[in-house]
Amino acid sequence: MLNGHDAIVVNSCAVTAEAVRSTRRAIRRARARRPDAPLYVTGCAATIDPAGFAGMAEVDHVVPNATKLAPASWGATRLPTLPAFTGHARAFVEVQNGCDHSCTFCIIPAGRGQSRSLPAGGVIEHIRALVDAGHREVVLTGVDLTSYGPDLPGQPTLGALVQRILTHIPRLERLRLSSLDSIEIDDALLEVLTGDDRVMPHVHLSLQAGDDMILKRMKRRHARADAIRIVERLKAARPDIAIGADLIAGFPTETPEMFANTARLIEDCDIVFAHIFPFSPREGTPAARMPQVDPVVVRERAAGLRALGDARKANWLASLIGTTQRVLVERPGDNGHAENFAPVRLPADAVGSVATVRITASDGTVLTGIPA
Repeated sequence: MLNGHDAIVVNSCAVTAEAVRSTRRAIRRARARRPDAPLYVTGCAATIDPAGFAGMAEVDHVVPNATKLAPASWGATRLPTLPAFTGHARAFVEVQNGCDHSCTFCIIPAGRGQSRSLPAGGVIEHIRALVDAGHREVVLTGVDLTSYGPDLPGQPTLGALVQRILTHIPRLERLRLSSLDSIEIDDALLEVLTGDDRVMPHVHLSLQAGDDMILKRMKRRHARADAIRIVERLKAARPDIAIGADLIAGFPTETPEMFANTARLIEDCDIVFAHIFPFSPREGTPAARMPQVDPVVVRERAAGLRALGDARKANWLASLIGTTQRVLVERPGDNGHAENFAPVRLPADAVGSVATVRITASDGTVLTGIPA
C-alpha cells in the first residue's frame, strides 16, 4: 500500500532471458487480476531495460534499483514500515549487493552495479532485532556474498563479519550463508563454517561448471581442482557438512567431454543439492555471442545433470534414516529443514520453533521425522 492506496510491485529478475519473459508474464497476470491498481516494476530487468518495461501497456511506473529505496520513486513521502518476515520461520539479511566480476553469461552487474557492503555494526543491530522478535535462524545474503568487505574501512572479510555476529549475538541459534564463490572461501571463513555449531552445516557453492576450458570461457576465477579442494577441506573439518552447488548445462562450445567433466563434479564434490540451469543466452553478454549448443542438447544435458543430482540427494537422505535432527519448523504439519538443510516432514508444531526429531523414512526427496 502506497499513500493509502493499494499498488502492485513486480520485482524483476534479469539473470536469464527466461527470467525476463517470466517477469513480463507476471506483469500481465497482475494487471489482469488488478486492473485499477497502479503497477510498479523494479529490480534488475527493469534497471537494465527501463524503456522496454515502460513500453508495456500494463506498467505505470518503472523504478530502477538505484532509487527503489527512495520514497519519491513510489510517489510517497515515506515508505511504509512493515514487520520484517512476520509469519516466516527464518529471516534473510542482505549484507552485500552488486558484483565487480564479469562472468560472460551474467547480466547482473549491469542491474546491480559495483559491489557494496553493509557495515558490520548495522548488520549486527538488524540481526539482534530479528532475534529479539523471535527469529531463531538468520540467513546472510548477497549478490556476491563472499566479496563482502573491501569497500569498507579496514576491509573486513565475510569470515570476520560472521565471527562478529556470533560473538555479539550469543542468543542467535542458527546462522546460514547463501551462495558462496568457492575461490573466495579463505581460512577465516572456512574456520567459522566448520568450527561453530551455530553456523549450519550446509554450504552452497557457485561452481557453474566442472570443465576447466568452460570455466575459462565463463571467466570464472577457479579451476575444477579448486572446487574439489575446497570441498575436501570443508569435509575434513566438518564431515557432516552438506554441499549444494549451481551448475550450468550446455554453455556455449560445451562438448560431450566437457559436459562429462561437469557431470562428474556432482560425485567429486559430493553435491547433494544440485541446482541445475540449462544455459539460456542473455542478450548483452559475451556468452550470447559465442557458438551456441543446440537447445535440444542443452535440455538433454540439464535433465541428465538433474537426474545425477537427484540420485545423489536420494542416497544422502537415505543415509540419514535413524539419525536425530533438529528441524526448524516452517509450516505447521508440513516441511521444515534440518541443520544440514535436509527437508523434513514432521508433526504439527509452532512455526519458528526448532523440533528435535528422529528420522524414520525418506521418499527420496523429503525425510519423515517423529519426535525424538
